Amino acid sequence: MPPPCPVEDLPSATQRTALRMLALVLAGASVTLAAPLGVALVLGGWFAVVARPLWRRLGRALGGRERIAAVLSLLLLLVALAPVLLAIVSLTVEAAAFVKRILATPGGAAALQAMVSEGATTLGPADLLALVEQHGSRALQVAGAVVGATARGGLGLFVFVLASYTFLVEGASAYAWLEQRLPLHPAHLRRLADAFHETGRGLLVGIGLTALIQGGLATLAYVALGIPSALALGLLTALGAIVPGVGTALVWVPVAAGLLLSGRWASAVVLSLVGVLVIGTVDNLLRPVLARHAKLRLPTLVLCIAIFGGLTVFGPWGVVVGPLVARLTREVLDLHQEMG
Repeated sequence: MPPPCPVEDLPSATQRTALRMLALVLAGASVTLAAPLGVALVLGGWFAVVARPLWRRLGRALGGRERIAAVLSLLLLLVALAPVLLAIVSLTVEAAAFVKRILATPGGAAALQAMVSEGATTLGPADLLALVEQHGSRALQVAGAVVGATARGGLGLFVFVLASYTFLVEGASAYAWLEQRLPLHPAHLRRLADAFHETGRGLLVGIGLTALIQGGLATLAYVALGIPSALALGLLTALGAIVPGVGTALVWVPVAAGLLLSGRWASAVVLSLVGVLVIGTVDNLLRPVLARHAKLRLPTLVLCIAIFGGLTVFGPWGVVVGPLVARLTREVLDLHQEMG
């Protein structure tokens, strides 16, 4: 053990205050630098939480080779998720075109009928040529925007994979380092870390998996009833399932109304029965089962405000950021009340 510093070598109160201010400034600068990649870091942390059980099993099977086990765990999960992610990306383009066509339809009744009528949702060669001729002067600007978006997406994917690996292998040591240096009580830091993990499991498993299943069932119903743009409507139904309270009815009810206005009474009745008895029942049965392992402890109103507020402030990633901020805020307020 090194000898204690002489009294004259100890920092003065002014020096300690200056050091604290410098630490706050540098910490704020670090957060500012990481903010553009914050969502990728958060998703990487949650992905590491999901992959940890598989990583531990592979580590034991490989004789404690944790880094190899981490690479294999991430590869297995990414390979399993790749088809789903590619399908979501492709369907998102179709869904965006579908929504644009509906919004361009004048009148509420006409818009409802347009949801169940044939309509082009993709651009043909002639349409692309017309766009090039009309907006040729902006072609370079558009191309630059596409390249920039692709670069940002690639950077975000790289940071996500790197963060997942780092949190998986070095998460325990990083947490211990933070526990020793952050000006928080260790019990409080553990509560905040648990809230962070809970939000990830709740969004990815409790809400996300349920939404995908409901969207899949709705897609099957749309296809069986011969509704155009069934895949796009299925994706929109899955997104609607995320909305607390309203859920999938946000999509299938207008579709059923469109069928009714179009004179397809039988299809409208069948879709309504499927929506209430199948999709709604699956939600009521499946969500409580998943909630045992991944329950997000936020009131419905707060979760709804967090999702829509996050979408307004942060764009599409607000679905992740909004609930996380709300959950951490609740935990901090609970800790403050417990401290008296």
